[in-house]
Amino acid sequence: MEQTVQFFSGFNVNDFLFLGEAAGRTLLISFVSIALGTLLGGLFGWALYEGKLFATFALAPVLDVFRSVPLIIQLVLFYNFAPIVGLRLDPFMSGVAVLTIYTAALVANVARGGIEAVGQPMRRAARSLGMTYWQDLRYVVLPIGGRAVFPSWVGVALGVMKDSALVSVLGYVELLKASQILITRTQEPFLILAFAGAFYFALSYPISLYADKLERRWAQ
Repeated sequence: MEQTVQFFSGFNVNDFLFLGEAAGRTLLISFVSIALGTLLGGLFGWALYEGKLFATFALAPVLDVFRSVPLIIQLVLFYNFAPIVGLRLDPFMSGVAVLTIYTAALVANVARGGIEAVGQPMRRAARSLGMTYWQDLRYVVLPIGGRAVFPSWVGVALGVMKDSALVSVLGYVELLKASQILITRTQEPFLILAFAGAFYFALSYPISLYADKLERRWAQ
């Protein structure tokens, strides 16, 4: 008696766990990229503020390229170009590299705005108290400027977290890629995309909530 091969099956508990694991991968690649991109973007923002000629003719145009070119194009070009120059990177590392530079390009202007938010009289007062340039940055500019641009940074972080879905084009099985795999097998796009949307909300909402809490605390 011939057995019938079933190509499609319904959504089950294992599929939900599969989406959960993919959501964890989304959180991992987002956290690593945002952390590294923020550090690098802070350095770029300082360079844009302090290095006049260098920033105008070298750094700023490069950052504009990364901000302007669609992220999916950057991912595909880097993933295919890296082996040519001898870099053997898996989809995760390639995604982290591109997302980090992309995040840094966005954070650079945020960081520069934070430095500019601290008035020169306050900085001159800090220097008159005997602070060095680096102490001025650490104890005056960073606390005051950081609070001023914190909402903008949170917006960048949440945007990068959602943009991390584009890493799926490299074969990295994050939340969107896992959803596509399950949709192909179960033929239940509405249910699976609803779960994926709920996961993205669960990842993003606590960050927004905590950011609002910090802003209210600082405003007191």
